[in-house]
Amino acid sequence: MGGAVSAGEDNDELIDNLKEAQYIRTELVEQAFRAIDRADYYLEEFKDNAYKDLAWKHGNIHLSAPCIYSEVMEALDLQPGLSFLNLGSGTGYLSSMVGLILGPFGVNHGVELHSDVIEYAKQKLDFFIKTSDSFDKFEFCEPSFVTGNCLEISPDCTQYDRVYCGAGVQKEHEDYMKNLLKVGGILVMPLEEKLTKITRTGPSAWETKKILAVSFAPLIQPNHADSGKSRLVHLPPVAVRSLQDLARIAIRGTIKKIIHQETMSKNGNGLKNPPRFKRRRVRRRRMETIVFLDKEVFASRISNPSDDNNNCEETEDERREEEETKPSELKPDPPVNFLREKVLSLPLPDPLKYYLLYYREK
Repeated sequence: MGGAVSAGEDNDELIDNLKEAQYIRTELVEQAFRAIDRADYYLEEFKDNAYKDLAWKHGNIHLSAPCIYSEVMEALDLQPGLSFLNLGSGTGYLSSMVGLILGPFGVNHGVELHSDVIEYAKQKLDFFIKTSDSFDKFEFCEPSFVTGNCLEISPDCTQYDRVYCGAGVQKEHEDYMKNLLKVGGILVMPLEEKLTKITRTGPSAWETKKILAVSFAPLIQPNHADSGKSRLVHLPPVAVRSLQDLARIAIRGTIKKIIHQETMSKNGNGLKNPPRFKRRRVRRRRMETIVFLDKEVFASRISNPSDDNNNCEETEDERREEEETKPSELKPDPPVNFLREKVLSLPLPDPLKYYLLYYREK
């Protein structure tokens, strides 16, 4: 499934194409997509295909097409502080993007059938937290993943504000999925070959909207042949953050506000310098002479030795002029993590500084 938009050269160009095609329509969703490089969730030998609008599968590892994830993220109508359940959480790519929007006081859980995929997702999550330049721009709701069949979730589990299922749901399981939702919650899932958005408007009231036609592999049915018993999936408890963790969130938030104020002051309340325009140059062209001889046509250039010298001089002059007039924006400075610099400059013990930075490597 996919192929709705052109491939990109990099993650940003892919997002530009998704925006142009109206798959990404809101700023929050755009920011989340730009913050996490899709290629980071591919195996190294397959990264050449990361920015194509195509699904990818290798063994048990699977990623849906970017246009599908875009529609899912928009349909979920995510907001900070909500709870989210991802059924068939796979690589954790979608869960991590959702976590950037939910913020530090949200809940972010995933259920995945294959234990090897859970390990892969945890590795990718750890890599994002430790190395991504985007991590410090957000306050992240870190996803928690559990292994099991999403059709065997314990009946005493909490309900969620937002639920997504990444496999085809049969009509017989529709009510099961609906019961995972709080009143006012939104469920997005492939139902009978249609990506479907269901909103719970009351204890027994629902609104259903078909988004687009899709083709998903169906949910795998529970297999009780070995034990004859159901293996209930117990979701992580909704944990209360420690006072130490809350202090870290508050300190980082305060530092970000200071950095923003300093940036605004330095840039004159955000006003940018007017753009510089390059002077239009007129290139000199050589004249061609057409000669008619006995009904034959010959084309030749009439030039003298000084023309070639002048042309070389003009080319060199044009090159120097182009370099001089090239806007400074085309040579951007390397990105600077101002939050990290500010934290490291604080008069605090090093262990506390690294705690504020989530022990990130850069």
